[in-house]
Amino acid sequence: MDSAALWQRYQDWLYYNDALGFYVDVSRMRFDDFFVKAMLPEFERSFQEMAALEGGAIANPDENRMVGHYWLRNADLAPTPELKQEIVETLDRVKTFASKVHRGEIHPPGAAKFTDILSIGIGGSALGPQFVSEALAPIAPPLALHFVDNSDPAGIDKTIAKIGDRLNTTLVLVISKSGGTPETRNGMLEAKAAYEAKNLDFAPHAVAITGHGSKLENIAKADNWLTTFPMHDWVGGRTSEMSAVGLVAAALQGIDIQAMLDGAKLMDDATRIPDLKQNPAALLALSWHFAGNGKGAKDMVVLPYKDSLLLFSRYLQQLVMESLGKEKDLGGNVVHQGIAVYGNKGSTDQHAYVQQLREGVPNFFLTFIEVLKDREGSSIAIENEATSGDFLSGFLQGTRQALYENSRDSIVVTIPEVNPRTVGALIALYDRAVGLYGSLVRVNAYHQPGVEAGKKAAASVLALQSQTIAVLKEASSPLSLTEIAEKAGACDRVEEIYKILRHLHANQRGAILTGDPSKPDSLQVSWQS
Repeated sequence: MDSAALWQRYQDWLYYNDALGFYVDVSRMRFDDFFVKAMLPEFERSFQEMAALEGGAIANPDENRMVGHYWLRNADLAPTPELKQEIVETLDRVKTFASKVHRGEIHPPGAAKFTDILSIGIGGSALGPQFVSEALAPIAPPLALHFVDNSDPAGIDKTIAKIGDRLNTTLVLVISKSGGTPETRNGMLEAKAAYEAKNLDFAPHAVAITGHGSKLENIAKADNWLTTFPMHDWVGGRTSEMSAVGLVAAALQGIDIQAMLDGAKLMDDATRIPDLKQNPAALLALSWHFAGNGKGAKDMVVLPYKDSLLLFSRYLQQLVMESLGKEKDLGGNVVHQGIAVYGNKGSTDQHAYVQQLREGVPNFFLTFIEVLKDREGSSIAIENEATSGDFLSGFLQGTRQALYENSRDSIVVTIPEVNPRTVGALIALYDRAVGLYGSLVRVNAYHQPGVEAGKKAAASVLALQSQTIAVLKEASSPLSLTEIAEKAGACDRVEEIYKILRHLHANQRGAILTGDPSKPDSLQVSWQS
């Protein structure tokens, strides 16, 4: 296609939202009019399904749950007065709590103010708050934010060590809908132990963000924690940033959470329009479907050209892959759907993997995130009156052109600047795009049976560990791995038993392995209390 034709295609397919200053450009995705015409009936159906979803239809049959993250930024849409009231009251409570912490009205024992936040959560309970903090937190926030988002003991130790002597003035947010998520429970108990090691009472530092009547809420109330905030049953983890899950930490950092919600609401309004060309989320979903033939045949590479948006690709990894990565469609047919997401930032990636993107395996499409505003204040001229921001813009445009010339398709999402309003809108844009795409390919984007299967398998391993330890404690002499498996009633799980014992041995936790490590069958195992 020559330059004149490309320029015309750009104008034909450019989306612009005046209220937000958002652009979405899908002109370098090579779909044609025939493809678009064929997709229009599918979009008509998807628009109707999204409207039913927002009206309160059951979207997660596994748990008989509605999906209502859209109501969080516009409570008037909630299907019942009770839900509307809870949304409004929770937001007011978040704002009031943060204000009281900032003023010192809520403070730790023996100190005037809290100085730090330790956020304990996993998956969406960490990725959303991490992305928003990296994007929007001021250089010197009222409270510095730290995360425990894994069950890695060394990682937990490192985080606690960074907090150091400020542990007494650290507010701990424990985030789990059920209260039974193992990683979050482990982090909470590790944090509590760290407080007790310094003779500090954990409860006056702790806040629970959890479901009504959950194990965690019961613990928080019984132990007299500072307060609790609801983790609504109808909000999934990967879409929870606009709930107390994300808003509490954001507000405590001094981020304007109302502006985030307002930006998301404006984008929600734009993405409800049942017109392909007037709906930016539909344009994304159309492009994804075209790129991967409706089967996720190509990966999505996300390149934000702004340091503060570094974690956006990680945030989208969960949102897109957990929502769309499904074995079966709504009819129960095996389809193995999904779109793999990866990325870092521009222009760093031009010196990393863009070489492969341009000349290697063409198994991807790109999304560039462009930010028009370079910085606060003026910029110096680097070369021929060009600033460093001009170079960054040039790198984006040049990379896109070089890729297109070699038949690599791309999307550009352009925002005026990185602020709470635009970040809220970005989150809402991709929330809706995922929902529409899931409807197009007929998968349930709001449940995650694979995650639950992994949790069950992990629980089975831990149960086997208990059985293995019990066998060794009762043994009067060393046992082989096969003998341990027989006595544990797990003859088909010798490899798992070996790996359990190897881990216990490496951490000096009772299991003593003797023999040749390269030949596991030769090992003899005993227990030392």
